[in-house]
Amino acid sequence: MEQPMNIKDILNTTDRFAANVGCQITEVDATHAVAEMTVAKEHLNAGGVCQGGALFTLADLAMAALMNHQGNLTLGISSNVMFLSSAVEGDRLRAEAVSINDHRRIPFVEVRVTNQDGRQICYLTGMGYRKDVPLAK
Repeated sequence: MEQPMNIKDILNTTDRFAANVGCQITEVDATHAVAEMTVAKEHLNAGGVCQGGALFTLADLAMAALMNHQGNLTLGISSNVMFLSSAVEGDRLRAEAVSINDHRRIPFVEVRVTNQDGRQICYLTGMGYRKDVPLAK
């Protein structure tokens, strides 16, 4: 009998943009989610550090995993990101999303992105809108 896909498998399979830039969900439960990536040459901006869009994508993927963990389609409606420190090629980044308010319609999440040394790279807060339709598998 085939096992049903969980949110980690669903998003790692269907979020093509995140997958194409090297982001992958590694943990998900009802209160937190983790996404990881290694900064590659393709992630660098003209200043030689990781581009903000790559950092946002990593944080957004962790946020999406947490907000969609219940199985209903939840779309981001607001995000605020603060870049605190630079990431460089070779850094292993970890975005951990934690649920602040898992409201039935409007969940609120915080995401901290750190490098392999535990240095905080960026901080994101986000809200979503949870619909009454299941997340497509």
